[in-house]
Amino acid sequence: QMTLRESGGGSPQAGGSLNLSCVVSYDTGSSKWKAWFRQAAGEEREGIASIYIPGGVPYYADSVKGRFTISLDHPTNTLYLQMNSLQPEDTAMYYCAARRTGAWHGPFSSLSYEDWGQGTQVTVSS
Repeated sequence: QMTLRESGGGSPQAGGSLNLSCVVSYDTGSSKWKAWFRQAAGEEREGIASIYIPGGVPYYADSVKGRFTISLDHPTNTLYLQMNSLQPEDTAMYYCAARRTGAWHGPFSSLSYEDWGQGTQVTVSS
């Protein structure tokens, strides 16, 4: 089982930026997908960005496309989420996730990922 630890959350103003990090440990290299999810208070967890590691192909939800960028630094096995043009509706707890070998439900379904971090809070003020 991999362990994931997020950092980089904060309280920017609207229009600002943050860069979230997620250090992945005990990764044997067999995990082909990693992703970022977020969950606002009272809402379901939402997949917003995922990356298919062979080839580094990113996928984005419409809500963040053009504003957020997912990337993976292979030497340190650190997953990043660069968030620009933040808006109050981006306020949520942000989680990173890693897939092992379970059933596939698509890149933005939480059911596709087995290992999760504890989350980092992002609060955007207007």
